[in-house]
Amino acid sequence: MKKDWDLQFVCGNLANLAGIPVRLYEGKELLSFYSLVRLPVDPAGRYLEEIFAIKGNVGYLVTPHEYYYGVVRFGSKRLVLGPTRMIPQKEQELHELAFEWEVHKNDLADFLKGMKSLAQMPLMRLLQILSLTNCFLNDGETLSLSDISIREIDQEALKNEFESAAAERVIADAEGESPSEGLHDTMDVETFMMNAIRRGDTSELQRFFANPPALSAGIIAEDDLRQAKNTVIVAATLASRAAMQGGMDAEEALTLSDSYIRKCERMTAVEEIVNLNYRLVMDYTERMERLLYGHANSPLVTEVISYLRRHLSEPVSVEKLARHLCRGRSRLSTDFKKETGEKLSDFILKQKIEEAKRLLAYSDKSCVDIALYLGFSSQSHFTRTFKKIALTTPNEYRIAQKNK
Repeated sequence: MKKDWDLQFVCGNLANLAGIPVRLYEGKELLSFYSLVRLPVDPAGRYLEEIFAIKGNVGYLVTPHEYYYGVVRFGSKRLVLGPTRMIPQKEQELHELAFEWEVHKNDLADFLKGMKSLAQMPLMRLLQILSLTNCFLNDGETLSLSDISIREIDQEALKNEFESAAAERVIADAEGESPSEGLHDTMDVETFMMNAIRRGDTSELQRFFANPPALSAGIIAEDDLRQAKNTVIVAATLASRAAMQGGMDAEEALTLSDSYIRKCERMTAVEEIVNLNYRLVMDYTERMERLLYGHANSPLVTEVISYLRRHLSEPVSVEKLARHLCRGRSRLSTDFKKETGEKLSDFILKQKIEEAKRLLAYSDKSCVDIALYLGFSSQSHFTRTFKKIALTTPNEYRIAQKNK
């Protein structure tokens, strides 16, 4: 009984000090949950199978959204800490996460607030917390960060990731070395860039490239020239996939990728390849911008598009946009139509329907869920708007995409 009381004390204080949820399990049965923030949906619930599969006294899991979970096992019990993340997610990204995790609309506000309130930390800091906790719970066992961070399951996951990127990565020489925090930083940056390509967000990419973070990319070749070329191959593969998800014709996306790879292979200077890599990313993004928006963007149009991208999951009105841009409603509408030839209210709806098309084609979310996620008042309103703009119903569009 005293041991159980001590565990409650440890878990509660650990959650308070770390600023992230802590769960106590007996086998697979949840005994206690401690958290400083309210989360109506426990994010760990989607990853319990992977968490319970972790072997050894200490381990961790990195999710596809770059959230970290830590595990400490002792006897038949285990502590599960997390989620945490080094770089906080943007508002729209959290809306997308809630949509994917099927958070009920009545719980959405609490979910967003809770996720924003979680403490951020790099993976290595989480591993230090796990190591210290393990020492306390497992009779003074001391594990180094390399003991914790090198795991067979991660090696297999990395191997699959590298193969899918169509680039041969040299990992044999890295056996026994601890992966740096830069690995996860780089993955965050890749995710950001692929999302920018998919949405045709040239302005966001230009801001990023104006002041890029200093990252240490993984070693994927035996010399600098081959390293640079392999980086372009990976970038071309990821960029083509992101563009296809955004709606670019598959033949166009893949042909463009092949063209950049062939040009890259003919180059003999690293500086040339670095510039080619930048042009590759910008080329895909610019093409997606033209595909999605159909015109070169003025500063006003760029501001409007940027706002819409960040608020896709909210009801967006011309009045709300005007307040955000510090303009009068009538003046904003007049200026926008003068520059684009299109009513602003129609443009807003078109952007939401474009996102709906992507979700219908690339996800299994229901029309009801998509309608709520995109801020429509009802499924019938969503269906009417979709049919008016796309000239087909959402269900018909989904069926047509699956039959392609």
